[in-house]
Amino acid sequence: MTRLTLNSPAKLNLMLHITGRRADGYHLLETVFQFIDLNDRMTFEVGDSPDIRRVNSRTPVLETEDIVLRAARQLKSRYVVSRGVQISIDKQIPVGGGLGGGSSNAASCLLALNKLWNLGLTLDELAEIGLELGADVPVFIHGKAAWASGIGEQLTPIQLPEPCYLVIYPDIAVSTAEIFNAEQLTRHCDAITIRAFLDGAGTNVCEPVARQLYPAVGEAIDWLNQFSRARMTGTGACVYAAFDSLEAAEGVKSRVPRHWQSYVARGMNRNPVHAKCGIFENDD
Repeated sequence: MTRLTLNSPAKLNLMLHITGRRADGYHLLETVFQFIDLNDRMTFEVGDSPDIRRVNSRTPVLETEDIVLRAARQLKSRYVVSRGVQISIDKQIPVGGGLGGGSSNAASCLLALNKLWNLGLTLDELAEIGLELGADVPVFIHGKAAWASGIGEQLTPIQLPEPCYLVIYPDIAVSTAEIFNAEQLTRHCDAITIRAFLDGAGTNVCEPVARQLYPAVGEAIDWLNQFSRARMTGTGACVYAAFDSLEAAEGVKSRVPRHWQSYVARGMNRNPVHAKCGIFENDD
């Protein structure tokens, strides 16, 4: 195989607590990740050239800042791979929206090149590289909806309902660093259990900070709360609510103010990239 096309999915944080802070400044988290079928389309093609290049792409991300290219180069360097790859990205996941598009793309790149370059690496080995690129990358590599702790890298698979979500992007990019550095951020939540979360416990402690610093986030949450319980994902800016049916979600989407972008997406407990890369339940 020399060519692979993948749908690289977004994620939602269904809750987010901060339970402390490490000496190196990283926050200790409890969060729940679930994938949604809002995807970036990615194509990887291996040829005779040893170069890693981005071609024919529709993305606002500059090549010098592209985590996908960084992932490919890191993998190539670590395992002394002679071949290169041409990467095409059709970006549909909003940048700076808290949906994990960059982390997903980096994970998809590592999974794809592990197959195309015949490296034979395990998911744990790929996740170790992914963690160097970003705290959210390992969950996409392991490919299962998960309860996450530590800095987000300690993952416990979790089975969740897979509802239809309406996701609203209020057309602003939130700075994760600004949210995490805010003095008013709650950093000492009591730890909770997976069972407590499944029984309804858990909030997103970043939400009040984002409301204060980015009023459009609060406006979107308040608007969506009219129809279903709304919550912000990650550090924002996207907010979401679950609905019992596609028709219900689409009905509310038709009423979303035009100055916001909106998406209807199904929750997923598995990353679809795994199947395309030949990774199945018994393999991981």
